[in-house]
Amino acid sequence: KSPSQLIDERIEELGDWRGEMLSRLRGVIKSADSKVVEEWKWNVPVWSRDGILCTGETYKSVVKLTFAKGASVEDPSRLFNSSLEGNTRRAIDFRQGEKIDEKALKALVRAAVAVNREA
Repeated sequence: KSPSQLIDERIEELGDWRGEMLSRLRGVIKSADSKVVEEWKWNVPVWSRDGILCTGETYKSVVKLTFAKGASVEDPSRLFNSSLEGNTRRAIDFRQGEKIDEKALKALVRAAVAVNREA
């Protein structure tokens, strides 16, 4: 199966707000840059462009987007709200019912692409 099919299956098997949130986040990530590639690693969805951009993990109470090089990514809208203590990664926890700031998330994805391209 392709990574995209595996991500589709994950969204469907969740069958609740987490699947819906993951699907919406996936759409925002893919719309931020047409060359983003979907992968499946560590049993989670991964989005890449010139290296890993972020992973989409699902937990009981959050859907977490972890940006591989988040500490190097400018975040003027202050989306990062988790894993702030590390030297490399940064994450955003989305909870049930939270609104996605699509404009800010697209900007963050594009900034992550720029960081990867500089490496």
